Amino acid sequence: MDLQETLTPVVTIGLNRNTNSFEYSMTELNNLAEANNMKVVETLVQKLDRPDPATYFGKGKIEELAQVVIDDGVDTIVVNDELSPSQIRNIEKNTRARIIDRTGLILEIFANRAQSREAKLQVELAKLKYQLPRLHTSASQRLDQQTGTSSGAGGATNRGAGESQYELNRRTLEKRITHVNQELKETAKADQTKRKQRDRSEMPTVALVGYTNAGKSTVMNGMINLFGENEDKQVMVKNMLFATLDTSVRKLTLPDQKRFLLSDTVGFVSQLPHQLVQAFKSTLAEAANADLLIQVVDYSDPHRELMMKTTEDTLAEIGVTGVPMIVALNKADKMEVSFPSREGDNLIMSAMDEKSLQELTTMIKEKIFKNYQKLTLLIPFNAGDVVSYLNENTNIEKTDYRDDGTVITAELNDADAKRFEKYILATE
Repeated sequence: MDLQETLTPVVTIGLNRNTNSFEYSMTELNNLAEANNMKVVETLVQKLDRPDPATYFGKGKIEELAQVVIDDGVDTIVVNDELSPSQIRNIEKNTRARIIDRTGLILEIFANRAQSREAKLQVELAKLKYQLPRLHTSASQRLDQQTGTSSGAGGATNRGAGESQYELNRRTLEKRITHVNQELKETAKADQTKRKQRDRSEMPTVALVGYTNAGKSTVMNGMINLFGENEDKQVMVKNMLFATLDTSVRKLTLPDQKRFLLSDTVGFVSQLPHQLVQAFKSTLAEAANADLLIQVVDYSDPHRELMMKTTEDTLAEIGVTGVPMIVALNKADKMEVSFPSREGDNLIMSAMDEKSLQELTTMIKEKIFKNYQKLTLLIPFNAGDVVSYLNENTNIEKTDYRDDGTVITAELNDADAKRFEKYILATE
């Protein structure tokens, strides 16, 4: 079967409030729709300072939209804003089409992408919180369809039944929200335990953050290829928005035996629903607890400045502040620029290019291994386990042998320097 035949045809609509980001947000909406297995057949835009509180679009534009739905033979409209329940109901009534607002669309994508138990719970929590204030409309509609109620005789009785159903549905949702929250707390405890174990290993952590589809997973796989302990542990890469929602953590070992943990976090998008940001706080804790952030940016995208602002705003919303950051301006191979090219903490690069990845590694080392010091140690011959540890875990620059033991000059981090303090002969 042709893939095109499996896509749902949709019309996308949006309000142009004369902002610099409008055109970009509509392009992004169309990309989100495509990521949700939809085919955008037409886009309708109206210039308004603010949405109509009843129908989002003005009366004339709503009539035009209704005609477009008929002419294009579509039954779904995707809206570039979060709508109120009454707006959804009124647009549906006028167009006889299903309405999905921007928040609902992103929630659908996340629900389809979630793989792990934690990601599924996080998405479910966000969806439940999104549904709760919209419950009255949908509950009443379902009840009316089941009972065939209408205005007229017996209306009061049926209205009472609707209110009863609404309360029942609300209690069910609230109960489920409480249950999912509890499950997420238990999952978060397990994740926190894992992070504490990693912290005890004294290994620095680096987190890849950035806009969805900027190339974070490609950067991660490139680093795994160069320095990973197991090349089979690559992360999924797809040219789509929100290809993966689960945080991946890998241990990398550099040629000089320095080690660090690299994590790939969920991507961001403009107007990311607040419910999702809150739900994914525990997943994004990898970024909050990192020693270094690498913001991966699609350098070839003309809207990259907006993407960077979205990333920084979202990090601030989840409380990630004050963490050192490298900006990896990725996908330079799609442009007519030389790379890798470094300026301060910014690197123009391509994740497909080994030289770029090596330069990125140099920048990472400068940030996270500043506390390393070159030490000369005299290890007695009866402490062979110390020599073995140093050979396996540190960058050995020189080894000599004396009558009273092995003299090793090596780079040690603070923890190892303290651990082997009694063997130190000299520092540099």
